[in-house]
Amino acid sequence: MTSSGIGDMLLEKSEQLKQQKEKVTITVTPATKKTTKGFEINSPKSLTPSGSGRNSPDDEAKLMKAKEAIRNARELFEKERGEEKQQVHLVIIGHVDAGKSTMMGHLLYDLGNVPQRVMHKYEQESKKIGKQSFMYAWILDETGEERTRGITMDCGFQRFETPTKQITLLDAPGHRDFIPNMICGATQADCSILVVDATRGEFETGFEQGGQTREHALLVRSLGVSQICVAVNKLDNENWSKDRFDDIVGKLKIFLKQAGFKESDVTYIPCSGLTGENLVKPASVKELTMWYNGPTLLNVVDNFKTPERSIDKAFRMSVSDVYKGLTSGFCLSGRIASGHVCVNDKIIVCPSKELGQVKNLTIDEMPVNAAFAGDQVSVTLSGVDASNVSIGSILSDVNNPVPLATKIQVRIIVFNVKTPITIGYPVLLHHHSLVEPATVSKLKAQLHKGTGEVIKKNPRVLGNNSCALIELSFQRPIAIERYSDLKEMGRVMLRVGGVTIAAGLVTDIVNS
Repeated sequence: MTSSGIGDMLLEKSEQLKQQKEKVTITVTPATKKTTKGFEINSPKSLTPSGSGRNSPDDEAKLMKAKEAIRNARELFEKERGEEKQQVHLVIIGHVDAGKSTMMGHLLYDLGNVPQRVMHKYEQESKKIGKQSFMYAWILDETGEERTRGITMDCGFQRFETPTKQITLLDAPGHRDFIPNMICGATQADCSILVVDATRGEFETGFEQGGQTREHALLVRSLGVSQICVAVNKLDNENWSKDRFDDIVGKLKIFLKQAGFKESDVTYIPCSGLTGENLVKPASVKELTMWYNGPTLLNVVDNFKTPERSIDKAFRMSVSDVYKGLTSGFCLSGRIASGHVCVNDKIIVCPSKELGQVKNLTIDEMPVNAAFAGDQVSVTLSGVDASNVSIGSILSDVNNPVPLATKIQVRIIVFNVKTPITIGYPVLLHHHSLVEPATVSKLKAQLHKGTGEVIKKNPRVLGNNSCALIELSFQRPIAIERYSDLKEMGRVMLRVGGVTIAAGLVTDIVNS
């Protein structure tokens, strides 16, 4: 990948410019009202056709129904969650061996989330196999293979609280072989911590020599994450050198700006995951306090802004896991992208079109009556054949199901490709938890990166750093949305041969 004119920011800008130029037959003018929990409710004021007078009777009925649905969603949320802390999903990214699991495991221990007896057990067991430095990482790396190899392979989940927020921690694997698992975690994130190893030579390996630091940062930005904290880890290996910290920050500032992050949304902190310095308590080591008096990692996480949730839109939930329930039926877990769902609600599973009913909802293994956009939830279903639900399926509103597509139009930013993209080019499409083979069936236009204007129709090839409008075809239908209808469901990544080659926004469903 390169960082030139990267992805999400440019794609969104181009999409916005395109939408401004399109004529809209029916307009909906939102009046925004924020709840105390950072949720935005879009209240429709008008369904009047552009340039005409009054609403038709059908439009008036739709307007009243939309207002009632929005009011009900708002009232239900305030009833169920009005007094709770704001929820934020935080993904931890970075090159393999940067110390991600150790750092976050140590933070969880310092917060009191890990019992002393459990920590003592990890310490003794890690010492037995000569890997005592891994004891904090074992809080997050739970499988035997992860502990033996000393690397995270799957995306682990933990939860903790800051003074103002409830945090769902997503510990993403750093090794390039497990990038699909990292993407699955990043699609569920609101913000991110990028961990870099300050050790001389290690930072350079991760950042400058084909490591995963760059690709991870580009991926999370292309998937909609705009707030990021850079944790310059293992700075104790460099005797807390300010020069080393400044050198790393200087290089990352340039790259992250090119990747689409605003400087105001990026924070840099020095820390040590192994010693716990500057994670929860303020820095105390003299060599560090001589030049640093900034926030701790916990301070930064607590100050992340809570994104607005689309609770007023149709229910959508991407399935990230399927497993047998403790009592009856089977369970699906995943994050709700939009809308809300209640116990006893009827839902439809797509693309299989299976109808089912919600028997139980749990969050943090606690039963709840309702779950909302932004929640990581487990759903027990009845009336659905387990063989027709898989990782990547979408649960949706039975009266407003997610569209199904065998062909989509996508506005993409191309990163680095070994061979130019042509018609017939095979790719793997990543959409939430779904990984689906696709074929580039049409190159519609090459676009100007900044404005989205067509600079060449029907190009023969697409090379590095190009912006284009293409069509992708699938052998079977997939559940997906236009970005303009629901941005949480309209982002895709394209990968070839284990490398991410493009990020895109779905602009149209050509064949649904």
